[in-house]
Amino acid sequence: MTCTIATPIGLLYACTDGVAITALDWHGGSLHVMSNHPLLLQLERELGEYFTCKRRNFTLPLAPQGSAFAQVAWRVLQEIPYGETISYKTQAALMGRPSALRACANANGRNPIMILIPCHRVIAHDGSLGGYSGGVQIKRFLLELEAGAAKSLSVGC
Repeated sequence: MTCTIATPIGLLYACTDGVAITALDWHGGSLHVMSNHPLLLQLERELGEYFTCKRRNFTLPLAPQGSAFAQVAWRVLQEIPYGETISYKTQAALMGRPSALRACANANGRNPIMILIPCHRVIAHDGSLGGYSGGVQIKRFLLELEAGAAKSLSVGC
């Protein structure tokens, strides 16, 4: 089951297998398709709360599909507290693979459940933002939103 969800950063495509959220990513179209599936309705509600600074943690079950390495990388992402960042170097070290910086960045880039698996919280070791599938301006917006200072897209906490 799928739907599109309108957010301050654009339309997002969401998917569930009926048990967990399996995808949340950019939607290329302009159609806002609703769903009455309880998990997708809960996802839309929780994202709305996140973007209005009323939610810091998501409660939905997640089932991202990826390699064993990617699964570990995504688990580390889920441990980064709201409003905080770590470097790719730190992520690799937390995975027990300190030389796997590029592999971490690649796994983050393949993250199928954006925001809920917060790859936007990983930045370069020098403090620069690094990349993001939605563009650096969206990554900056999400980090500023979590820091309580999001102004770039008319949303702030």
